[in-house]
Amino acid sequence: MQLTKFTDLGLRVMMRLAVAPGGGGLTTAQVADEMSIPYTHTTKVVLRLKELGMVEARRGRGGGLSITEKARSTSIGWLTRQLEGDDEVVTCEGATPCPLRSDCRLRGALRRAQNAFYESLDSITVDDLVSSSAGTVLFQLAIPS
Repeated sequence: MQLTKFTDLGLRVMMRLAVAPGGGGLTTAQVADEMSIPYTHTTKVVLRLKELGMVEARRGRGGGLSITEKARSTSIGWLTRQLEGDDEVVTCEGATPCPLRSDCRLRGALRRAQNAFYESLDSITVDDLVSSSAGTVLFQLAIPS
């Protein structure tokens, strides 16, 4: 299974905000620049994270992005499900449906594998991801070289 670029960016943005001093204060442009992500993509990701209650965004002086307390303890499995959506790994229907769909066990096997993938991420939180040396690397992104 491969995550979409959107989910990948969402998880990286969450990790970056988790190590920001005070939990945030970074602008979307700063996060995009530090993480080498296109600004337009970052904006879409931040909007979705805000909808999910993972990020707060304040405008104006003293504004910026910050990670919510809820987000720190949120399961990476749950967050990945929300960012990825609940689409099947394979599509058996549509304009050209698979001729094997009526008696095929592949679809069910792939769905079980997808669920196992998410379940393996359920015990990991955003804070867990940044408690290792990755947190140090993320924090250093903001330090001008």
